Amino acid sequence: MGNRISGTSSEARRRESAAALKERPSAQVLIIGGGINGVGTFRDLALQGVDVALVERGDYCQGASGASSHMIHGGIRYLENGEFRLVKESVVERNRLLRIAPHYVKPLQTTIPIFSTFSGILSAPVRFLTHKQGKPKERGAFLIKLGLSIYDFFSRDGGSVPKHQFLGRDKALAELPQLHQGIKYTATYFDASVHNPERLTLDVLQDGEKAGHAAGGAAGGSARASNYVSLVSMGANGVRLRDELTGGEFDFQADVIVNTTGAWVDLTNQAMGAASTFMGGTKGSHIVLDHPELLAACNGREIFFEHTDGRIVLIYPMGDRVLVGTTDVDADMSQDAVCTEEEVDYFFDLVGHVFPTIAVDRNHIVYSFSGVRPLPRHDATQPGFVSRDYRIERSVRTGDGAAATPGGKAAVVLSLVGGKWTTFRALAEHMTNDVLRELGKERKVSTAKLAIGGGAGFPVTAQAEQEWIKSHMGPGLDAGRVEGLLTRYGTRAGEVIAFLKAGEDAPLRSTRELSVRELEFMAHNEQVGHLVDVLIRRTSLAFRGLVTGELLNEIAEALGGPLGWDATKRQAEVRLAQEVLHRYHKVNVHSLVD
Repeated sequence: MGNRISGTSSEARRRESAAALKERPSAQVLIIGGGINGVGTFRDLALQGVDVALVERGDYCQGASGASSHMIHGGIRYLENGEFRLVKESVVERNRLLRIAPHYVKPLQTTIPIFSTFSGILSAPVRFLTHKQGKPKERGAFLIKLGLSIYDFFSRDGGSVPKHQFLGRDKALAELPQLHQGIKYTATYFDASVHNPERLTLDVLQDGEKAGHAAGGAAGGSARASNYVSLVSMGANGVRLRDELTGGEFDFQADVIVNTTGAWVDLTNQAMGAASTFMGGTKGSHIVLDHPELLAACNGREIFFEHTDGRIVLIYPMGDRVLVGTTDVDADMSQDAVCTEEEVDYFFDLVGHVFPTIAVDRNHIVYSFSGVRPLPRHDATQPGFVSRDYRIERSVRTGDGAAATPGGKAAVVLSLVGGKWTTFRALAEHMTNDVLRELGKERKVSTAKLAIGGGAGFPVTAQAEQEWIKSHMGPGLDAGRVEGLLTRYGTRAGEVIAFLKAGEDAPLRSTRELSVRELEFMAHNEQVGHLVDVLIRRTSLAFRGLVTGELLNEIAEALGGPLGWDATKRQAEVRLAQEVLHRYHKVNVHSLVD
C-alpha cells in the first residue's frame, strides 16, 4: 500500500545498509520492494547462497504488508471463487507458520454468526460461475457448513487446529450473550493471527542478512538490503537508485530484477522503461477501537461474518484493543490510501449488525489504517471476487533503458502480480525457484521447516514461557519487562537483553515498554530511518493509541545519539511523525515543538 513519507535527512551518518549497496553496486539479483513477499524472496535466495540485494523506497512492511487484517488464514471465502488450490495452499501454510513462527503467529478462534438455514443456496452457484455479487443474499447455515467441511478437509495433513463446530441459538448466546438475538446458529473454527506483521517481516529480513553474511562475499556479505532507497529509472548502466535519506543517487546492476512492489508493480515497470498493465488493486481500511465492552463481547475470538451488502467483514480482539474491518473498493492510485468517514460509518454499521446493543462512536477510535491490495487487473469483476492468488510475469530487457548487466547482457525482470500474507513463504519459494532457474543454479535449502527468527526455540507452553522469562531477568528487567521483550522479539529478545545489560539503561518516562538502550539497539540493528518507524513498525504503540507528545520527544532524544540527529533534525522528526500519524492514521498528537 506504500504510503510514501519523506523528511529532512541527516548527512552526519551514512546508513550502513545503503552504504553496502553503494560500495558494491551490483548483484546477481536485485529485489525492488520490501513488503513480506519481497523480503521472503530475499531470505530464500540468501539461503541458497545467491548474491542478492533488496531495496525498499519507504520502510519495510510499510505498504500492503503493514495494512492487512493481521490474519494468517486459509481464506474460506475463496472457495466460492473456485480457488481451491489457493485455499489448500493457504491452509497448509497457515499450519506451517504456526510451527515455524510461533512467536508471532498464534491460533485464532473464529466465530460466524448465522441468521438463516438455507439462504444463498441458489445465488451461491451464480456467484461461483460469474464472480458477480448480484443482489446481496446472505449465506445460510447449509452453505457455511459445506464450506467449513471442505476447509477442514484441506487441513487434514499436518493440521494443528481443531475442526469446526456448529451451535444452535441457545448455546451460541450462552457463549456470546451480546450477539444479535435473531441468530439461528454460530459456526466456530480456527485460523491464525499475526499481531506483529511488521516485526515478523523484520525477522524474515534479518534471517536473509544473516544467511548472506554466513555465505561470505564482498562488502556487506552476499545479501544486502536497505530501506529508504527507491528506484528512479533505468539505463545502460543498470537501474538508478536514490537514497531517500541523503538524496544521493547511484547506479546498480543485476542479472535478474524481481519486482515485488505490490500495487505499484506497473509504476515500477514504467520507471524501468517498460510500462505494464498487470495491477488493479483494491483499497481496504480498518479502525482500531479502545472499547472494553466490545472487547468483552467478543470473548477472545474473532467475529467473522457477511455484512448486509455481501462483504465479508470482521471484528477482531487484539490485546486490549478491537480491530474492525475491512472494506474492498477499487483504489485510486493518485490518492493517499486513508480510511474515510464513509468507511468509518460502514464499520459502525457492521458492529451494530451483530452486536446491536453495543454503542460505538468516533471517540472509541484510537487508530485507523488503509492500503491497496496488490490484486491483478480485474475489469468488470467485482472487488470481492478478484483472485487473491498470484502469478509471476517474466520479461527480458535489452537496448536503451534495459536492465544492463556487467557483461552487457540482457536482464530478466520477474514481476509479482498478487499474493497474500498467509502464503508468503510458498510464494517466495516459487519466486526463488524461478530466479534459480534463470541463474542456472539448484536449490540448496528448503524453508518449509526452517524456524523464522525469534521463533527458533520459542517457548510454546505457559510454563516454558515463565521459565524463559525468569532466566532472563536482572537489574532493571523485571518479569513484565522481559515478557514484553519476548513478545516483541521472540527468542531474539535474548540478544536485546544482553545489549541492555551491557550498558547503562533507563526506561522512558512516557512508557514502561521502551528504554533508552533498547531504542539504541533498534537504531543500530533494525535500520530505523525515521522516528515514526519506531512508533508504527518497531513497536505497536501507534496501533494501540499510546503515542503522546512526551513520547515523541523522548524517542527523538534517544535516537539522536546513535543516528546523529542534532536538535533541528530531532524537531523535524517529531513533526514528520505528527504529520504521518495525522495524514494516514487520523491521529493527532501535540508535542513541545508545536
